[in-house]
Amino acid sequence: MQFSFTQHPLFKTITKHLLWVVAITIVLASCAPAQKLGYGKNGHEYFDHKLFENQFTGVLVIDAQTKDTLINHNAHKYFTPASNTKIATLATAISVLGKQTPALIYTVQNDSLYFKGTGDPSQLHPYYQDSTVTQFLSKQKNLVYCPENFQDNAYGPGWAWEDYDTYYSPERSPLPLYGNVAIIFLKDSLYIIPEYFKDSLYNGGERNRKPFQNRFNRNQMPGDSLEIPFITSTKNTQKLLTSLLDKNIEIGTFPKGDSQTLYSVPTDSLLKRLMHQSDNFIAEQLMQLSAGTLTDTLNFNIARKHALDVLFPEMPQEPRWVDGSGLSRYNLFTPASLVYLLDRLYAEIPQERLFHLFPTGGKVGTLKNYYAGNPRPYLHAKSGSLGNNYNLSGYLVTDSGRVLIFSFMNNHYRQPTQKLKTRMTIFFEAIRDNL
Repeated sequence: MQFSFTQHPLFKTITKHLLWVVAITIVLASCAPAQKLGYGKNGHEYFDHKLFENQFTGVLVIDAQTKDTLINHNAHKYFTPASNTKIATLATAISVLGKQTPALIYTVQNDSLYFKGTGDPSQLHPYYQDSTVTQFLSKQKNLVYCPENFQDNAYGPGWAWEDYDTYYSPERSPLPLYGNVAIIFLKDSLYIIPEYFKDSLYNGGERNRKPFQNRFNRNQMPGDSLEIPFITSTKNTQKLLTSLLDKNIEIGTFPKGDSQTLYSVPTDSLLKRLMHQSDNFIAEQLMQLSAGTLTDTLNFNIARKHALDVLFPEMPQEPRWVDGSGLSRYNLFTPASLVYLLDRLYAEIPQERLFHLFPTGGKVGTLKNYYAGNPRPYLHAKSGSLGNNYNLSGYLVTDSGRVLIFSFMNNHYRQPTQKLKTRMTIFFEAIRDNL
């Protein structure tokens, strides 16, 4: 029996891939400049491909300089954004916060230092390990902690209850310490940070932590270390500070009158981790920081309202925006709204700084293993993933030097995400090579 390579499954796979590339390339090469992407400005025929038939897809691509729309498919319809929500958080924080992060608000009265948190997430954080606050407090004699400025919930609306003991879901709080997580690790013996929880380990069970207690399961230890969110409260913050400073901490009300601000890490260091590592905790605390900068109260809704009413009143479709991280499936953004935010950022921030804050395809952050350029990076974007949802929004630099702003959103699919990423890569590379 004579073997025919054309009948081999590999040949069919390669042919299918090449036809996809050729089809996009022909469309890009044959249309007028304003219509090069996807059969005119709508591009519906392109998305008739069977890959998209059982999911919901929306794409918007514009030219950063001319603002011409290059492709528009469902761009004004709402999608679950997942961590693309962090683009709105980034835009808010950049507009509201200064170069340094406010770490503590304090005043001195009657030989006592009254202090309240700002929401700064860097204090003793596993990554930053900043000790600005604790070093400052250690030099004071009488300390009074005032938590009344925090007027929010520890969890965002719609957060999954089952994530309470997972590293990506720490609680929100006014004065975070250690990133609001306990770290358990093996060295010569078993250790836990903060050491305050050393007597809070137990054996057995399927969860990393007891649901309503700061008791951590030592049996869930992996090979190196495990981060487990702990329950935050005024009482727990008081106990942690007392343990750290070896000082008595009283609870009180912040006095009226003048106050001073203590600053910690550069704000860009928070923004970079927000985007590169898609850090949910940093995202939530940045919104608390923004609210506290605008008012005397830490509350997500204050920062969101300021962003929508004052900073971005011309957003094409008002989003349903319920948290800073995108953990909640209640969030709803359109591709057009995300492109609007990205366009505002591009207009107001130097390109070098802006692209440095975003993950870069094939290089850094959550895109390190995807969308690599050859020979140079071409994609600077934020991904957003939840079960059955994958979105990517950001900036694409073409071989001709044009900067394009895009949002490519995929919701409610059942296929492997990797297959979707492969198709998206082909799409982005065709744009890069032909515009």
